[in-house]
Amino acid sequence: MAKGRVLLGMSGGIDSTVSAMLLLEQGYELVGVTFRTYDSIKESCLAREKGCCSIESIMEAKHNAEKMGFEHHIVDFRETFRQCVIGNFIDEYMSGRTPNPCVLCNSHIKWGELTRVADEYGCDLIATGHYARIREQNGHLYLATAADTRKDQTYFLWMLTEDQLRRTVFPLGGLTKDEVREIARQHGYVKLAEKKESQEICFVTNNDYRTFLRENVTDFDERVRPGNYIDADGKVLGRHQGFANYTIGQRKGLGIALGQPAYVTHIDAEHNEVTLGSNDDLLQTSLTATSFRVRDIEWVRAHPHVLARIRYRSQAVPATINDLTDTVGRLSFSEPVWGVTPGQSVVLYQDDLLIGGGIIA
Repeated sequence: MAKGRVLLGMSGGIDSTVSAMLLLEQGYELVGVTFRTYDSIKESCLAREKGCCSIESIMEAKHNAEKMGFEHHIVDFRETFRQCVIGNFIDEYMSGRTPNPCVLCNSHIKWGELTRVADEYGCDLIATGHYARIREQNGHLYLATAADTRKDQTYFLWMLTEDQLRRTVFPLGGLTKDEVREIARQHGYVKLAEKKESQEICFVTNNDYRTFLRENVTDFDERVRPGNYIDADGKVLGRHQGFANYTIGQRKGLGIALGQPAYVTHIDAEHNEVTLGSNDDLLQTSLTATSFRVRDIEWVRAHPHVLARIRYRSQAVPATINDLTDTVGRLSFSEPVWGVTPGQSVVLYQDDLLIGGGIIA
């Protein structure tokens, strides 16, 4: 007898495919879905299962589901994705900040929209191939870091609510990537096991966000004009090519020689000014985060010492939460951290539990 009906998000890649194998072995009844978020695939291509490379992953997911004997559906989230994820991405860059679209996509698309689809197909649970775990403590459900710390993806999932976690299964949370590849090989998916992973933003070709903005902001050239590089005291150092072409911590491609290494330390979109400074100027001992949320606010107030990660690949560092409200939190670090970037997420941990996060202001 099946343990329950699970909606599995399938990308066509190894992680969601192996998740399907494991869930079937555990006795779940599966419904696979692959969603379209950003593509220009013609409906005729979908019908014929032919077309450009953007359709390959969709068809691979469909074929894998059929091979394993469970139903599969292709759902269209493009309009919601455009408004929510791409719209925010553009707005943030055009305001001088650096967004993390995967955080919003997970919260609003992969769980927000998938929850609706799960209800539509009579599924109690949602599963994905993310490397994360779920644990209960103090009467609350928390995300916990994956067994494979190199692949842990909890940073991108901090916005998930407790209600969403109650309906979620992470089949790969206790496995390493090498173990996942080996499971794929054992099931005859050798080519998939050896497939190289993409690290790019799904809707930004070649990771070239500057070209993406130029092609998708109608008045880009009017709003993003050459302006002044300045130092911390406001002294003009030279000319830049428009504020949206730069990110905090950037050193290469500045087009200016100052006789010493220069880094972008601040971006002022309103005045079209980009501040340059030294490596040390990028060190900060505190930050303020908005959209701030923690799983148990009273517990966190009683235990304000956390580990904070200010970007996905950064080392989590000890910090103390100050001035905590329902939507704003201020962090003080035990040691200076480098490259705090407005628009990115700061994610908070107690040991291996993810207890909250926010958007760096």
